[in-house]
Amino acid sequence: MIEAPVQFGTPALEETLQRVAERLRERNIETIIVEDGEAARAVVLERVPKGAQVWSARSKTLQDSGLFDALHAPGEYDALRPRAMKMDRKTQMPEIRKLLAAPDYMLGSVQAITEDGRLVTASASSSQLGPYATGAEKVILVVGSQKIVPNLDAALQRIREYALPWEDEQVRKLGSSGSFVGKILIVEREQFAGRMAVILVRQPIGI
Repeated sequence: MIEAPVQFGTPALEETLQRVAERLRERNIETIIVEDGEAARAVVLERVPKGAQVWSARSKTLQDSGLFDALHAPGEYDALRPRAMKMDRKTQMPEIRKLLAAPDYMLGSVQAITEDGRLVTASASSSQLGPYATGAEKVILVVGSQKIVPNLDAALQRIREYALPWEDEQVRKLGSSGSFVGKILIVEREQFAGRMAVILVRQPIGI
């Protein structure tokens, strides 16, 4: 593991941000650097056509940027989350899985980006990991620069010691028994040019 504590909520230095963007591009992941959540929202909405089929988890990054509300505004997009939420979890799980497995546009974030450009995402349900990896036609990830870490060890530490405690607290407030790390996805490289884009935000956003 890493020897010294990592300031997981601290924005990255500009030179680090630029270097990480280049490493991501070398891994066939389009990368755009923006200043704040408002700018990220504008860039994303330019890329998602009105009426397009979209799915996203309730990401704090998307909420903080206003993207979650924009994507779920009535009549704007074919948002899959509201449709899935209306379906019966006891009797319609096969239909729900199929509905969410291969959206046209998948929106979300990650818990960490290593300085050499690997994207690291953890999830309890893992419902977003399949679309991230291969199911979605297009993947757009909005990521605050505070999520940049030196290496994979630091990425896993950030997940377990920083992101998970926050998520656990949030779900317990809703009456759940708590959260956990179910599965972890590491994106080393994107196979298809133009499929995956990362919007790197200079200012901290999300957890």
